[in-house]
Amino acid sequence: MRAQNGVQPFSHHCRVYYEDTDAGGIVYYVNYLKFMERARTERLRELGYAQSTLAGEGLLFVVHSAEARYHAPARLDDELVISADVIELNRASLRFRQQVRRATDDALLCEGQFLVACARADNLKPRAIPETLRHAFAGTQAPGLIAAGE
Repeated sequence: MRAQNGVQPFSHHCRVYYEDTDAGGIVYYVNYLKFMERARTERLRELGYAQSTLAGEGLLFVVHSAEARYHAPARLDDELVISADVIELNRASLRFRQQVRRATDDALLCEGQFLVACARADNLKPRAIPETLRHAFAGTQAPGLIAAGE
């Protein structure tokens, strides 16, 4: 299924704190992965799904693979804008394209792609993404659902 048909691009804002930086005063490279994880979680929340609720229903999203490219450093107190756009949606996985930009000048700091698998919470085996969630990611209406105002 093609993702993002009717879905607006998503971004999450966060601030760089002292704990995010290394001895050189710049964001430690692995923390960009944390920022992108938070943006994916907030993307899910914006669609009406909390990770904690899904886990209680026996569903987890786990990162299968990650790819990151670093362009420029972020520093203490920078405000960051992190995108989280679904570019591929399969039966049991989805691929996100993400960027981390500095809010003040829109400079691209880091970009990456993440393959995220849907798994059963009890045994971590792959499982299908629920149809309502698949349609939410794709920006389409699930069969049998009535859109507001209809």
